[in-house]
Amino acid sequence: MPRKQKKGKYKLKTHKATAKRFRVTGSGKLVRTKIGKGHLRRNTSKRTKRLFTRMVEVKSRGMVKRVHRLAPYLTKYKANPNARTGQTNK
Repeated sequence: MPRKQKKGKYKLKTHKATAKRFRVTGSGKLVRTKIGKGHLRRNTSKRTKRLFTRMVEVKSRGMVKRVHRLAPYLTKYKANPNARTGQTNK
């Protein structure tokens, strides 16, 4: 039996590394985490380490355009995908 032909546009694949690094706020702004959180933080002051936790808005229009191209559904499904369906991770 032959397969059914799909009608409509193609699905786009999300670039997973981009989707993990950026998120969209409720007002639609694109935000990212700060660098320097990975390792070698022993010599860093507590104040600086505390500042690493804040998210920073992406200001350049070119970067916003590139991120939206790499992760087209980022605005559709906000930061917490489990909140939509009511699922919990155990």
